[in-house]
Amino acid sequence: MKHFLLICFGLAFVLTSCGPAKTTGNDLAVNNPIETSIDLTKVQDDKVPVMINPGRISMDTVVFRLPRVVQGTYAISDFGSFIEDFQALDYNGEELRSKKIDTNTWVIYEASNLEKINYWVNDTFDIESSGQATPFSPSGTNIEEDNYVLNLHGFIGYFDSLKSNSYVLDVTAAAEFDRTSALQMVEEVISEDGKVVTTRYQATRYFDITDNPMMYGKLDVEEFMVGDINIVLSVYSPNKIHSATSLKETMFKMMEAQKNYLGDLNSTKRYDIYVYLAGKNAGAPTGFGALEHHTSTVVVMPESMPKESLERQLIDIVSHEFFHILSPLSVHSEDVHYFDYNQPTFSKHLWMYEGLTEYFANIFQIDQGLISEEEFYNKMMSKINTAASLDDTMSFTEMSENILEQPYARNYFNVYQKGALIGMCLDIILREESNGEVGILSVMKELSVKYGTDQPFEDDKIIDEIVNMTYPSIGKFFEDHIIGGTPIDYSIYFEKVGLGINESKVETNYVQNAGRMIVRGDREAGSVMFNEEVVNNSFWNEAGVKPNDIIKSIDGVVVTMENANSVFGEVFGWQPGRDISVTLIRDGEEMLIEETLTTSYTMGQQLGRNPDISDAQKDLLKKWLKG
Repeated sequence: MKHFLLICFGLAFVLTSCGPAKTTGNDLAVNNPIETSIDLTKVQDDKVPVMINPGRISMDTVVFRLPRVVQGTYAISDFGSFIEDFQALDYNGEELRSKKIDTNTWVIYEASNLEKINYWVNDTFDIESSGQATPFSPSGTNIEEDNYVLNLHGFIGYFDSLKSNSYVLDVTAAAEFDRTSALQMVEEVISEDGKVVTTRYQATRYFDITDNPMMYGKLDVEEFMVGDINIVLSVYSPNKIHSATSLKETMFKMMEAQKNYLGDLNSTKRYDIYVYLAGKNAGAPTGFGALEHHTSTVVVMPESMPKESLERQLIDIVSHEFFHILSPLSVHSEDVHYFDYNQPTFSKHLWMYEGLTEYFANIFQIDQGLISEEEFYNKMMSKINTAASLDDTMSFTEMSENILEQPYARNYFNVYQKGALIGMCLDIILREESNGEVGILSVMKELSVKYGTDQPFEDDKIIDEIVNMTYPSIGKFFEDHIIGGTPIDYSIYFEKVGLGINESKVETNYVQNAGRMIVRGDREAGSVMFNEEVVNNSFWNEAGVKPNDIIKSIDGVVVTMENANSVFGEVFGWQPGRDISVTLIRDGEEMLIEETLTTSYTMGQQLGRNPDISDAQKDLLKKWLKG
């Protein structure tokens, strides 16, 4: 999972058939495929009907659930809270007695008479702006006239003891809709009038239902090959501002570079990228970022971002998700492999799953020539600055294992900051110890060969295994900075490759100063304002903005706590030369700022080559940055 932008407002972050013949035998019909259906032609009030037919069950009582937590999110989603009008029906169409025992769980009595379950699913996107707790947008659901984001864990539930059963899923929709899914399609049935198509998919177990999102509606779809991987890019842009066609070249170039960087590592023949671009309407999602799956990723971003800014963000976000094929999709612990959607336990190794993944998403760009040295250094410095604002003494393994609880949950964003920096330091140590020949990618590829998608590692043993594969210095780093809470002195590792950190004037954007936010939210007042950091941002300072100026509107859009992530997601992508109009409130009086954007600067720490860098340091730097 990758969050797009952290904005500290206390918001989420800145992914029918009834067949009468049924077999008996095992207590819970474990040999029967579970038949399910979603009918998009019968939507009412943004709710869609779902049917679940488990086959003949011979037990008196069964438990049915929607996921409380889904893989890759490290947060409570409570998809059961979006289920309405739950009914368990017998073979005569009569309702069986059932009881909802918690947000996500129903107990069904007299289950030996159960034929099917019917319920309605409300989507999560519409509810995000209401203030109700909702799942991270890329793991959420959308039901609207011309677009359906079908993260299937939000629609299809499971029986506690039948998660290993195969599934059949029928999705009925208007024939005019585009539809994309990597889930195996069995057949399509077209209605007599040609207006409706029912597509039948199959999945080997419940995990494959949750691991294969779909998108239906008025989409723009492009397919292209990267090596022997078929990439399917599906884009929904409500106002047709962006398209798969316009983004295809950037995605191809990025994924070709990733394939070159990974070498012969290849775990899939098809990879789907679903891009939902959120408009400015009240029901649009505001949690921007992406959620990974084994062979796909779901991305939610603001539609209003300029093409160049959107492409830059997609490179960072989608590359992060694709690198998850290394970990946790290939290299993972038993907690991941035997995931419990209701009461999950969590691995100690978010430093690997998210931290290393984020590091690879950055280092490959310099390795493959997509960015310059200076751009890469700026990315690392931004992470150092942002990590410094979080708890720098917290054990990463302890945080990972307790990620749903406080104070660990509020520091989750650090897995993308300090987690990536941990990967950087490990890489530099390995390069130094091996005379530049071995890096952290080599270690992960070796682990991928040993374990792979079907063999988990033991959570408490993987660090010792990595140390045994490498060097004692790696063990000391783990002990001090990953298991232990000693802050990392990054200058030690930069010195090894001839780099140094200096205070200087650095280019920044219009939301942050070198990683430090210049806006804050007041939830009680419902307003968003500039904070004290704004005086250090050259553009806003020269425009006359002062701390505590309330931001009433930006380019005509009224700014609220509910739409702040969306609005400032767009501001994050602003480029010099753009004309802007911002209305502020200062001491009860309105003031208008109308300016043409100029490059903004702030004072900050800058990473670069030391003037007296030695030949040995240059050689190690080259091996680090260019493999």
